[in-house]
Amino acid sequence: MHGARRGVIYAWDGRMLGGNSAFAFIGKYDESGEEIRAEVSTVRHHDDPGYQPLFETDRITLKLRGWQEEDHFYFEGGSGQLPGIPFKSLMTPISDEAAPPFSLPGAGSIANGLYSIHIRMLDGVDGGATGVMVLHDGRIRGGDGYFDYMGSYTSANGRWKGEIVNHEHTPSKGERPVFGGYEVGIGFSGTYTDKGAEAEATALAAKRSIRFRAMMKKFADW
Repeated sequence: MHGARRGVIYAWDGRMLGGNSAFAFIGKYDESGEEIRAEVSTVRHHDDPGYQPLFETDRITLKLRGWQEEDHFYFEGGSGQLPGIPFKSLMTPISDEAAPPFSLPGAGSIANGLYSIHIRMLDGVDGGATGVMVLHDGRIRGGDGYFDYMGSYTSANGRWKGEIVNHEHTPSKGERPVFGGYEVGIGFSGTYTDKGAEAEATALAAKRSIRFRAMMKKFADW
C-alpha cells in the first residue's frame, strides 16, 4: 500500500475531470446496469516536491470497476504500469444546493474544460492555495484535497466574472487557516485566453474580507 489521497472529481455525460492540490485527474466512465467502468489518468499541475504522487510516478492511468451503495460510489482496480498494486476509491457526492444559478454562455466565451488554479493572497495576507477547476457551460466545479468549489460565471470578449461558494469537504486541521471551518462566498472578475485565465477575487470568511489573485492554466478540454 502506498498511502491515501483526497481530491474532487466532476462526472458528467461520460467524462470525469478533477484533481487536488498537485494533480489533475482526466478520465471517462461508462455505466452498464449496476456496474461502472472508468479509466482515469493523472498529470501533475503543481511542481512543489512536497506533494508526492500516490503511485510514486506523476503520470499513471488507472482502470477501475465501480458500483453504488446508498449515497456512495466505490471503485477498485489498478494500473498496467504498476501491476500487482491495488487501488481503491470512495466517492461521496457533494450537494449542488449551495451552487449559484448559472446561464449558458454565448459564442466566444471562456472554453469549457479542466484548469489548474494557483491562488496568491493579496494585501499582506500570508498564504495561498492550489487546486483544479472545471468550467462547463456556465458552471464552476472544482477544489482540492480539503475544499470544493461550486459556482457560476459569465464571459465575453476576453473578460469573465462570477461567484463561487468554497466549502470544506474534509477538515483541514489548520492547514488552510484562512478558509478552514467556513463556507466562504467569493466574487471574482478577470480576463481569459484560449490557454488559461486570471482573476482577482474577494472572499468573505466569517466577518473578514480577503482579496486574492488566481492564475489558471487549461489542462484538458471538456
